[in-house]
Amino acid sequence: MNIKFYSDTICGWCFIGHSRLKKAISSFSKINFNIEHVPFQLNPDMPLQGIDRRDYLNLKFGGPENAQPMYDHMTSQAQTENLNFNLNLIKKTPNTIKSHILIKFSEKFDLQEQIKEQIFTAYFIEGKDIGDQNILLEIAKSLNLNIDHLSEEFSKKENFEKINSYIPIYQSKGIHGVPYFEINDKTISGAQSTENIIKVIQSIV
Repeated sequence: MNIKFYSDTICGWCFIGHSRLKKAISSFSKINFNIEHVPFQLNPDMPLQGIDRRDYLNLKFGGPENAQPMYDHMTSQAQTENLNFNLNLIKKTPNTIKSHILIKFSEKFDLQEQIKEQIFTAYFIEGKDIGDQNILLEIAKSLNLNIDHLSEEFSKKENFEKINSYIPIYQSKGIHGVPYFEINDKTISGAQSTENIIKVIQSIV
């Protein structure tokens, strides 16, 4: 069964959706799932160095106080998945293109699930700047990936172009938010419950 999982690495709902998808597919031991992690950029025009978190919240929500109810709800939902978000530790909103390059690089070694989870953890739980190449190299090193090779991948213009090439694809599909799942010919939008994902899979098999 083919699943395309559209997500961004600074999307908390995507971290929650990632956890719920893993739980859902673990219920089907006899099905072979082919999961493609499709890079989605919530802020494609973000400066490569990122911006101060408070400045970002002012620009996007008109101030941290306006964003707080949404973040409180997201944090409580994360706790149901045993994910202890520490959003107060986040000091910068990063550009995510290099984190997507790392995920694509890790596919060659079938480590994309572990890498993606570590990127999410670094950002939402540890408050690290996942736009920082050195942070991404640390994550890669922890899973024994060749960081010299990865450093070369970060320097290649074509890798940036490849990630950006997905923008018109999801725009043409009318996908404006993530997480978003394509499960064979069915779609799920948002961080649906594990039970809802299971129901969609069952409707296909």
